[in-house]
Amino acid sequence: MSPYAPYWEACRRGELVIQTCTACAHRIHLPAADCPRCGSTALTWASVLGHGTVHTFTVVHRSFVASHRGREPYTLAWVDLPEGVRVFGSVVGCAPEDVRIGLPVTLTFEDDLPVWRPA
Repeated sequence: MSPYAPYWEACRRGELVIQTCTACAHRIHLPAADCPRCGSTALTWASVLGHGTVHTFTVVHRSFVASHRGREPYTLAWVDLPEGVRVFGSVVGCAPEDVRIGLPVTLTFEDDLPVWRPA
């Protein structure tokens, strides 16, 4: 089984999970096979509440991802969660020009992928 399988299984259930390293307590997103801080492979999974604030973002006007071509412009953001981890994802449900640093967002899923909507 892939070390990333629990992440994708949770997404299919409409749940976002993050990893925590049991050796150094570092929280990890996007999923990894080992801790980027200490290298341990002792990682656990935990659900997050599903709300946060935009830390930073970019608006994509020309996608290098074939499946996203024709959807431009779209917004990608790093979102700070109250659980103490920063997660990556798309911001949907608003125009790119309405996204700002500090914008409160809430989790939803589209095609089993976690995305963020303005709260």
